[in-house]
Amino acid sequence: MSADHEPPVEVQMDETDVNLCAYLEGLSAEHLAKYNPEWTDEEVVEWDGNFRSDGALMLVCCERDVEIEEFREVLEKHIRFAS
Repeated sequence: MSADHEPPVEVQMDETDVNLCAYLEGLSAEHLAKYNPEWTDEEVVEWDGNFRSDGALMLVCCERDVEIEEFREVLEKHIRFAS
């Protein structure tokens, strides 16, 4: 079977994934436009302003911590798809 005819892969999202997507949806277009993927992790944390002192994103009702690597990956996908 060719790649064009393979069934789509279903991605299972946990509660944290859903909350992270909702968090990113709540960020303004103006704020998102200021994001620079070349920033250091520290610059991203400062830009976002919602990371705890232990390095995880502050989200409510989470099953797990969202660290900067996951945050950046999901954020960059969000920005691409929002454009």
